[in-house]
Amino acid sequence: MSRIGKRPITLPNKVTVEINGQNIAVKGPKGSLEWDLSSYVKVEQEGNTLTVVTTETSRTARQRHGLSRTLVANMVDGVSQGFEKKLEIIGVGYRAQAQGKNLTLNVGYSKPVEMEMPEGIQVAVEKNTLVTISGINKEVVGNVAAKIRAVRPPEPYKGKGIRYQGEAVRRKAGKTGKK
Repeated sequence: MSRIGKRPITLPNKVTVEINGQNIAVKGPKGSLEWDLSSYVKVEQEGNTLTVVTTETSRTARQRHGLSRTLVANMVDGVSQGFEKKLEIIGVGYRAQAQGKNLTLNVGYSKPVEMEMPEGIQVAVEKNTLVTISGINKEVVGNVAAKIRAVRPPEPYKGKGIRYQGEAVRRKAGKTGKK
């Protein structure tokens, strides 16, 4: 059995769970999420706790046990609190603008890079250099943040680029001239 999979998930107030066979739907104050479980696991609800149980003892079932528990716990956290990632833009003249569902990045290319956000994702820009991505689905929030970072990843010589807030970028020494 998985150590992570054995841990129960406690449901906060105002969060409801509907289990229909292998389909699990979680509703909360921020929205609702739905997911189809693997055939190797099932979710049982007792009061305000959820437990993920394996249906067989194969290696694949043990692998899916912890994964399924984590995904269900992320759904519960997402509909109750939500998730967010913050990105910093570092470089002279580098900036971002948010207009509705679109994000425009000026990061040293000849033309600005325009990105459209998927459904359920909100983008906010503070001080033109701090981008906040928020939503209820942890996977989508992380993927959007990774795609934004991939537009101009931080480079090791000057440190310019887009990085996660608090990310440490290893710096390299540049060329040294003759003395």
